[in-house]
Amino acid sequence: MISQIENNTVAPNEQYSRLASDTQIMRTAQSLEAHGIHAIIAANGEETRTKLLELLPEGAEVFLGSSDTVKELGLKEIVDNSERFNSVRVRLAKMDSSTQNREMIKMGAVPEYIIGSVQAVTEDGSVVIASNTGSQLAPYAASAAHVIWVVGSQKIVRTLEEGFERVYQYALPLEDARLMKEYGMRSSVNKMLIIHKEVIPGRTTIILVKEKLGF
Repeated sequence: MISQIENNTVAPNEQYSRLASDTQIMRTAQSLEAHGIHAIIAANGEETRTKLLELLPEGAEVFLGSSDTVKELGLKEIVDNSERFNSVRVRLAKMDSSTQNREMIKMGAVPEYIIGSVQAVTEDGSVVIASNTGSQLAPYAASAAHVIWVVGSQKIVRTLEEGFERVYQYALPLEDARLMKEYGMRSSVNKMLIIHKEVIPGRTTIILVKEKLGF
């Protein structure tokens, strides 16, 4: 049963910070493949960046998510601060939200490639994404042409129920603390997306990394 934490100041449940074993990672990758989600296994952040760049054609339109995983990997330097790709965030930064808000929302919803992370992946091949605003859920679910998720192996869980527990007992308290420190505001899980299968061949890829990344 999903039980949302009302007081986000509770300490995160550290059992959900443990890295998965090689056996668990391989089992998860095989399950994802069976569900139409291409799974790549990387040993560390450096290998992840190499494999990620192999997935992105030169000049591709790319929208970087705002996840801590993306920040930790330094993907902003690769995508937003280079001329190799057509960065959606760079284009959005040049627009006026007071007069172009609808156009900006549409641009973020339908990129050619979106790169981000998730909160949990089950060993039998389901993916859990929790969100405060829901802005990343539409492109993840259907509207982006290609989805790439980079996922530290501590996010692998046995079941969907454990995935929900990981969201509320681990990811939410950490994200809440981050937002309070940086912006003086609280976080909450207002919207959630569960993906059991990708129906469009080649659309979605997960890079499972054998180290701790993000929440």
